[in-house]
This record gives sequence, C-alpha cells and structure tokens, in this order.
Amino acid sequence: MSTIDGTIVATALPTISRDLGGLSRISWVATAYFLAQVTSLPIMGKLGDLYGRKFVWYVAVALFTAGSMLCGVAGSINQLIAFRALQGVGGGGLGTLAMAIVADVVPTRQLGRWLGYQGAIFAVSSIVGPLAGGLFIDQLSWRWAFYVNVPIALVALAIVTVTLHVPYRRIPHAIDYTGAALLTLALVCLVVLTSTGGEDFAWTSPAITILGVGAVGLTLLFVWRQRVAVEPVLPLRLFADSDTRVVLALNVTSGVLLSCGIFFLPVFLQEVAGVSPLESGLLLAPTMFGAAVGTLVAGRRVERAGRYRRWPIAGSVLMAVGMTLLSTLGTSTPATLAIAYGGVLGLGVGFVMQTTLLAMQNNVEHRDLGIATSTALLFRLLGPTIGIPIFGAVLNAGLPDHGPRTAAAFGHAVPAVFLAAVPVALVSIAVSLRLQERPLREHARYGPDTLTAAPVVVED
Repeated sequence: MSTIDGTIVATALPTISRDLGGLSRISWVATAYFLAQVTSLPIMGKLGDLYGRKFVWYVAVALFTAGSMLCGVAGSINQLIAFRALQGVGGGGLGTLAMAIVADVVPTRQLGRWLGYQGAIFAVSSIVGPLAGGLFIDQLSWRWAFYVNVPIALVALAIVTVTLHVPYRRIPHAIDYTGAALLTLALVCLVVLTSTGGEDFAWTSPAITILGVGAVGLTLLFVWRQRVAVEPVLPLRLFADSDTRVVLALNVTSGVLLSCGIFFLPVFLQEVAGVSPLESGLLLAPTMFGAAVGTLVAGRRVERAGRYRRWPIAGSVLMAVGMTLLSTLGTSTPATLAIAYGGVLGLGVGFVMQTTLLAMQNNVEHRDLGIATSTALLFRLLGPTIGIPIFGAVLNAGLPDHGPRTAAAFGHAVPAVFLAAVPVALVSIAVSLRLQERPLREHARYGPDTLTAAPVVVED
C-alpha cells in the first residue's frame, strides 16, 4: 500500500487537475505524500521502539486508511493535498515498521531472504502504481485509486491481528518532540528546495537561498538537540559506527540511481522510442524485475553463506555498468535494448539495498532496531529527493529553450542525464569497499534465548 500510493497518482494527475482545478499546485498531490512519508519515518521508528511496533503499526494503518478515504472524497485540490499528507504520515510507518518487525522475529542469518521478499514487493508495487492509476481512470474514477486501499487495509489488519504476536520490553517513554519538529522542518526545507528549485524559482533566487539557509540551520539545531535530548529521535550514536555511515551513504546513492532510471527511462521511451505512457510503464518492468531478482538472490545467498559484504560491492559495479550503458542511448537505439540496460541497473540496486539494510540491523543494539531501520529508509528516500530535481535540471539544460522539443532533442538530452549519474555510481563503488564483514546473528531478536533474559509484554 505504501509503495503503490507513492506512484499511483502519476498517471492520474492530469485527470485530477481537470476535475478539481489547481493545475499550478497539482504536483503537490505527489509531493505532499512523499514529504510526509519522509518526515514520519524516523518518528514512527522511534515510537515503535518505545511503545511496541505492532501497536504503532496499527496507528499507521489507521492514519493511512483514513487519509485514503478522505482523498477519495476530496472536493478541492487543497483538500486533496492535505489528505495526501495525512496518508503519507501513515505510509511512512507502514514500511519501516514492517521491516523492523521482520528483524524482530527472524534470525539475522535468514533476514536477507525475508528482506528480499519485501524488496520484491517494493519493486512490483513501484510498477503496479502507475498502471493501477491508469486502469482506474479508464474504467472507474481517479477516486478509486484511493478507495482501493480500504479493503486491502482491512485484510492486512485481520492477518496481523490473528497471526502476529510480537513481545517487547517496556521502557521509559520520553519522546523528543522538539527534535522531531526540527527534523521535520529541515526536511520540509530540503524537499521544497529540491522540488521547486529551477522550476518555480531560479536556483539563485532569494526564495531558494532562504530555503537553503533554513535547511542547513535547522539541521544544525537538530544535531544539537540530539546531543542533549534524553530520548533523541535520531540517536547520534548510530553514526559512531563506520559501517552505519557506509550503509547510509549506499542507501543515498542507490536511491539516487534507481530514481534516475525510473523517472527518466520512461522519458526516453515515450519521447524518443514513441511508445505510449501505459506502454512505457510496462516496459519499465524489467528494471524493477531486476531489482526484485537482485534482492531475492542476494538474500538467499547471504542466508546460505553468512557473508554479505560482496553484494553491495557487486551491486555498485552493476549500477555503474547500467548507467554507463544507458548513457549510450540514442535516437536509433531499440526500446528493447534500452529496457535491457535498465534491467542491469535494477539488478545492481537489488544487490545493494536489502543487504545494506541487513548489515545495519545486524550491527545495532536491539533498542535501536526500529530507529536504525527507519533511518536507513529515510536516507534511501533522500536519494530521489535530491537526485530527481538535479537530473531534471540536466535534462532541461539539454533541451532547446524555444521551438519544438523533438525526438532528436530528447535523444541527446536524456543520455546526458544518465551520464551525469555515472559519477554517483562510482562513488557508490568506492564507499562499498569500506564496508566490513561482520558475523551474522544466528538467533532471532525474540526467541527462547531472549525471552528468558527479562520480563516481556506480548502485544495482543
């Protein structure tokens, strides 16, 4: 649900703008969800550590479902944007809490396989979103793109209520609301800056300068707050570990490169190869299929061998190869070759994303499991937040300012975008080589050896 709703409005935005108006603000229907999702990730992870992940997961599903219903009945573009933000708050909790719960009940040695399953779901959902949006528009209404979440949420609630019993230890509750507010405001400044810079405002405009200064200043205040808070939202002790810093950097680079492929390969397919938007969505499937295969293969191999370091390195190399191949596209390149190159990129991303998350969860103390998971996902989402506007500026710079933007023009501009992403892949290779190999835990977080160590409370 969380992943699909990040992309389901992509094909619905033109219809929504005709129905509700507000064309100048229509992009915020997607941005509001993404922004709320990013800012809620670390908070939801921390709340899960404090109050129990199953209970907080219930809250996240309730917020997401309520937001979905309200989006379906929205009567204006401003209402829809506000309700999408509410939906995004819930969506930010769904993914991070689900991954943390898996780490609670599965031994780290097997965790790669189970995170691989979740990675495959993520990959498939990224493709299903735009296709489902187009299907609902053609057959029903754009409002059903939101209503469809309700029956899915009810099924999920029933399954979790009956089958999931996650024990947890109660600890003193001291939520750092000041830190949460500072983090949220800093991310708001960053997302608005990267979303509007070069489009609504020139990069040298006073508005962008204010946003940049605000993002830096609020980040510094947030770091100071985390040093003095009793229960920090984002414990700085996480960053004391060298592997944690490597993992977070790899999550940023892989997020940048995957979003570059997802957003700009369809531009090539539609503008140069001449396929329809729906067809370009289908042709994007090999990229996400490669990511799904990568997560599954790496997960199973890590479970059998107990070694994970080689996979982020191999994945970074494949990402560099995929981006280099994509940079060679031209007006005469067949669409089949372009999507094959995308498959190489996706395979590399699959090798990197889930094994780095496994490494981080394996290294942290149990008290930090939820916040460590949400932090890794936060940095992964920061990749497209930063990368897409920059690559969009590269694309626009390669297109003529006046006159028709022909297929030949896109045939030169889009490969330049992929070429600009190659240095990011090279940085990923250099960073991945710094990752250390550490023994994987053989026991689950909650099992016979841990349940007897201290009293626990089982969530009903």
